[in-house]
Amino acid sequence: MRQLTAGLALGSLLTVAAVAQQTPTFHVDVPLVNVFVSVTDKAGAPIGGLTKDDFQLFENGKAQTIAVFERDTSAPLAIVLAVDVSGSVYKDFAAEQQAAQHFAKDVLRPQDRADVVAFADGTREVTGFTGDAKRIAGGLGGLHPGTGGTAFYSSISLASGLLRPEHGRRVLVMISDGDNTVNGVSYQDALDEAVRDEVMIYSIIDVPVAASAGRDLAGEHAMITLAEQTGGRAYYADQSSLDQVFHRIADDLRTQYLLGYYPHKPAPEEQGGGFRSIAVKMSNAANNAKYSVRNRPGYYASAIGAP
Repeated sequence: MRQLTAGLALGSLLTVAAVAQQTPTFHVDVPLVNVFVSVTDKAGAPIGGLTKDDFQLFENGKAQTIAVFERDTSAPLAIVLAVDVSGSVYKDFAAEQQAAQHFAKDVLRPQDRADVVAFADGTREVTGFTGDAKRIAGGLGGLHPGTGGTAFYSSISLASGLLRPEHGRRVLVMISDGDNTVNGVSYQDALDEAVRDEVMIYSIIDVPVAASAGRDLAGEHAMITLAEQTGGRAYYADQSSLDQVFHRIADDLRTQYLLGYYPHKPAPEEQGGGFRSIAVKMSNAANNAKYSVRNRPGYYASAIGAP
């Protein structure tokens, strides 16, 4: 009997071992989510020198652990300068060209790349991505103001598609009055594509006239909202302030922080390729009152692979 019992026990152990060997092991690779963050004071000046402990990060309202932190990030920049060449911005066109040329020369580092897009009735890529500031300057200098309509939202769609394969920080600088007169791409289409492709939009609003009469206030509001909803920023500009505005954008890009995290496993209802919100706050309540924090509002899990 003892021998039979021992034999049964041994057989059970061998069976368990065999089952264990046959049971597959699953490994889930959770992708790193990168969030570029700008911190400014009430006057809009960038705030540097902060540390990882100064930030709190949330996905869908749930606190996340910051796994990667970089100050004054060295992550490469991929920038599209999208220039409105329609008749509505004719008066400031030469100043826009010159200011954009100065910006490209000042901001591009060896690891950075830029491209130029022009839009009026249609949209077109002018230079292709390059790290050569002189080539960008030449592309900008070769633009000429035209007449007719403005394919504003189509230019965002084109720029987002051009930026999609690029690595690092994807930045779109829009120079326009926001007037969209060409059908085909809606405001929501343009915003969704920019968010999905992780594009930060910096809007430079060229005001054709100071009075509200004759201005496209809806277009200006759209430019502001597009910037806010992608982690960028909007500026009003005229001939006298264009250089200063480009300088402020360059400062903002130079002083961004990189926060990276591995998302906690989402609840069943949050799984899949849907949109996941991202919120970044200052850890210190006093800093939350003093500073403004900007970052992209979230991401589509399908774009990076849902965990």
